Amino acid sequence: MKTLKYTAISTFIALSVTACSIDLDFNDDDKDDSAARGEIELPQSHANSPWFKSGEMQIMQAQDAQAAINMARGSAKNVILFVGDGMGISTVTAARILDGQKKGMLGEENKLSFDKFPIAGLSKTYNVDAQTPDSAGTMTAMMSGVKNDVGVVGLSEEATLGDCSSVAGRELVTALELAEMAGKSTGIISTARITHATPAATYAKSAHRNWEDISDMDVANNPDRAACEDIASQLVNFEANLEARFNVDVDGIEVAMGGGRRHFLPKDAAFNSADAVSSVEGDRTDNRDLTAEWKSMYPNGVYVMDQSGFDGIDTETTERVFGLFNEAHMAYEADRANDIAGEPSLTEMTETAIKVLNNNTEGFFLMVESGRIDHGHHAGNAYNALEDTIELSEAVAKAVELTSSDDTLIIVTADHSHVFTIAGYPKRGNPILGKVVGVGSDTPATASDGMPYTTLGYTNGRGFMDLGSETDADAGYAEPENAGRQDITNVDTQSPGYHQEALIPMGSETHAGEDVGIYAIGPGAALATGTNEQSIIFHVMDYAADLVNQANAAISQ
Repeated sequence: MKTLKYTAISTFIALSVTACSIDLDFNDDDKDDSAARGEIELPQSHANSPWFKSGEMQIMQAQDAQAAINMARGSAKNVILFVGDGMGISTVTAARILDGQKKGMLGEENKLSFDKFPIAGLSKTYNVDAQTPDSAGTMTAMMSGVKNDVGVVGLSEEATLGDCSSVAGRELVTALELAEMAGKSTGIISTARITHATPAATYAKSAHRNWEDISDMDVANNPDRAACEDIASQLVNFEANLEARFNVDVDGIEVAMGGGRRHFLPKDAAFNSADAVSSVEGDRTDNRDLTAEWKSMYPNGVYVMDQSGFDGIDTETTERVFGLFNEAHMAYEADRANDIAGEPSLTEMTETAIKVLNNNTEGFFLMVESGRIDHGHHAGNAYNALEDTIELSEAVAKAVELTSSDDTLIIVTADHSHVFTIAGYPKRGNPILGKVVGVGSDTPATASDGMPYTTLGYTNGRGFMDLGSETDADAGYAEPENAGRQDITNVDTQSPGYHQEALIPMGSETHAGEDVGIYAIGPGAALATGTNEQSIIFHVMDYAADLVNQANAAISQ
């Protein structure tokens, strides 16, 4: 019998929000009396200020929210972790403004759904071996409570990138696996490939994040890698692998939805899906059709690959769902309507997942990744990155609507940020995607070179492109790099296809290393406050749902 050795949090942060009650009385008759009592009399400008009033209201709401937060271990029946891949603070700010401006507001005063959560903190994102991290290391930290190296999925830092022999004995246990052993339903959603680094870190153990299927492992030239299982295969074999590792009976992941169908199909055109883009969709060189294997394992499950199939899911009766909606990554939200067979939105997938998982009276664990925020930034296209951030906000709002903060912990965070900036001195309400127009002016400001510039920009990347109405940010990779200053006087920088200027030329814009936000609501949420190592997120989820103890109880039976 194997017992999980994780050390649970023995103490927790007692966050106390204390509000000062200020009695605003502006009656001139009381002026002398208040002065005699030594009380501060605030001027009428305070009472008239919407900022002052909203601040008072926020403090009162914070008191109510804090009082409602249950900090007892195990109070969370359900846990939902939202990960905005690449969603740094500047991305949240810019998306908040864009969302507000789309609603007819000036923008800055707007709030995304998770901006309204009562608890917020910061996460330090570095990997053990890297100042600026990658998603494999950061998501492993969040899911297991253990920081590790760049490119390594679900393994401790003692594992060596690309070395299959270093896997054995270094496998970590994730929150999703613990929830599964504890008898909860489990789910994974991503708009990236479901085998990509972030979703993979919930279920897989791999010495390289790129080993998404057997063809990626180059076993012919590296025969030792035959001892390791590719990430797609690990997803389909999740139940058997977990049972073998811990000698415990589980029923497997109930919901897995995302892109990456090519990693589950043989390299044979006969297995192409209806919306295949490549002449041969599948990549697998071992002739395995993992979608068929999944359907054989779970005859009562539903496999879907398009909008029509997704819409046909009966969430009241469906036991489990496996959805692969694209050959590669799913479409950007702004480009989703152009998908051949149709794809559900992140919000739609989140709603369906919660309704299916909620059929289990023991509760559930769900990870939802907005993976294409990251890809929009890598392409140097703020439009798509921000639109996908707004869609993440909508998905979070749907999760809040479908659950209760009495028994559901929801955490929204990012794995890392990007070299994405908000700069210049634009006036209030200036279009966030537009050129900088200063206070008191109606014309774009110019830099020292006499040319206008945008509020949003990138420190490095492919640079300026004007692709007009193009809604697929990845179309820019077909264009030459064009870093440095450009004359954008006659360019519509608010169009979907505009790619911001970049200072340093690179084939793809890079991650950044600053802290990212943690936003939380529900039982145990107050543990997420302050500045934290990224690995604390696992411990917050464990404390809230008592995952380790419940899993150990199941193992000992």
